[in-house]
Amino acid sequence: MPGNFWEEKSLSEMNQEEWESLCDGCGRCCLNKLEDEDSGEIYFTNVACRFLDIEKCSCVDYENRKTMMPDCMILSADNYEALEVMPSTCAYRLLQLNKPLPEWHPLISGRRESVSEANISVTGKVVSEDHIHYEQLPEHLINWITTK
Repeated sequence: MPGNFWEEKSLSEMNQEEWESLCDGCGRCCLNKLEDEDSGEIYFTNVACRFLDIEKCSCVDYENRKTMMPDCMILSADNYEALEVMPSTCAYRLLQLNKPLPEWHPLISGRRESVSEANISVTGKVVSEDHIHYEQLPEHLINWITTK
């Protein structure tokens, strides 16, 4: 009996449907980040991209996100730079590091709601960048999301 595709394939071997199913829909990757110029460390804020529907944790125009937001980092198996700034809970990052998916991941639990139930979703914890000036971002640093 075949196993789970994410355990049998590398990220680069996955088809588009498999790749997309790895996203747990938490919205964490859509938060504004700041980089320490000296250390290179990435810090997350509680300020979401203006195109993130913060209630549904999804992009309002996923297909055109790069056009709407040129700074949007499109994940791909060969874009390791983007994977390095993903949250430590991100399935793409976990698989790249040969780590298992967590129990709350929808591919494991079989339920999209498990992400919110595990307190991983950003719903109810963030504000849209429409309401925050860029210079205020340092005031919105959070420690409940890291890349480590």
